[in-house]
Amino acid sequence: MRRRPKAAESRLERAGKWLYEAHRTRQRFEPLPAGLAPRSVSEAYSIQSEYVGMRAASLGQVTGYKIALTTPAMRAMVGLDDPIAGDMLDKNIRRGNARVRAADYVRLLVEFEIAVELADDLPAIGAPYDRMRVANAVAALMPALELADDRNADYSSLPENALLLIADNAWNEGAVLGEPARNWQGMDLAGLLGVAMINGTNVGQGHGHDVMGHPLDALAWLANHLASRGLGLWRGDVVVTGSLVSSKFPKAGDRIRFEAGALGPVEMHVD
Repeated sequence: MRRRPKAAESRLERAGKWLYEAHRTRQRFEPLPAGLAPRSVSEAYSIQSEYVGMRAASLGQVTGYKIALTTPAMRAMVGLDDPIAGDMLDKNIRRGNARVRAADYVRLLVEFEIAVELADDLPAIGAPYDRMRVANAVAALMPALELADDRNADYSSLPENALLLIADNAWNEGAVLGEPARNWQGMDLAGLLGVAMINGTNVGQGHGHDVMGHPLDALAWLANHLASRGLGLWRGDVVVTGSLVSSKFPKAGDRIRFEAGALGPVEMHVD
């Protein structure tokens, strides 16, 4: 009996594999080869899914999401009109005070965020979502440090490589989550003051309204974005909603702390 030939890899599958290998071999953030580069936002997310799927074999399934480019200034810097989303894999999500190794990243980048843990599903069929509807699905809020790796990117080249930023999973390498606040409903999330500290020194601060007007508006954006791709958010998923403070680049020996008002602090030590 003649065997059927194995289907050839698609261009998007090959692009995902190229990204996976670039990370594995610790290459600098560079454009995809011309024949593999995404030609649309839709293709960029398809490549992201291929790349993340390869990483999931060792890092576990997708159990969370990040939202990036939540301010007009950041979107203008890279030449995109909308925020972007990235997946977070189970083994990259840490809880409580954590330690990470600078040597595990090409260039570690940290952002200072409000994270959401879901108590109920937000399926694609339920879209469109707004702040009130997603609020009813929230189990807890917590301070978070998003971990990312820009692989020594040349930021001046990002406008020419904006779709690659999507394909590269928005650089996400997980998050460190603080203690969950389950009685959050009375908190002024828009007015919440977040303070970023490195080795005890204040290195920046921002408010909840700096994230798309309100952190739960960012969550609603993500639910609607995923729905547009036929995807949903599920009970237990964690979402980091965007940084209140500009990105920082810690080095070995640094102690990172984010004090998120009534949500409390989260800390991380870089070895």
